[in-house]
Amino acid sequence: MSDSRLSEHDLAALVDEWLDWDAAAQLMGVTPAKVRTLVREHQLAAAVPVPGKGPKVPAAFLDDEGLPVKGLPGLLTVLHDAGFDDRECIAWIFLDADLPGRPIDALRENRGSEVKRRAQALGF
Repeated sequence: MSDSRLSEHDLAALVDEWLDWDAAAQLMGVTPAKVRTLVREHQLAAAVPVPGKGPKVPAAFLDDEGLPVKGLPGLLTVLHDAGFDDRECIAWIFLDADLPGRPIDALRENRGSEVKRRAQALGF
């Protein structure tokens, strides 16, 4: 099950850059509706980092070509299967999980195997 403490993290402090639907869509070359669909399908994750503002996607979730970072969709599926919601997924991905760096850093550096193994262990 998900760790309730993850939901208590201040996402605005964990994630330094956020994209609203329009900005994410522009970087990806798609419509804002497609971004929402990608979030719903767990290809991306979104949360409301600041109360009263709309949902946003962490900018680090997109690579230089405007695509979801390699391994992110699979990792999000594993985390959701373990009972995490998007907010908890984002917190877990941006916290140091005893890796050399945060899981998002490992994904962006194409070192996602260990990240995925640790996420799979959360389901047990």
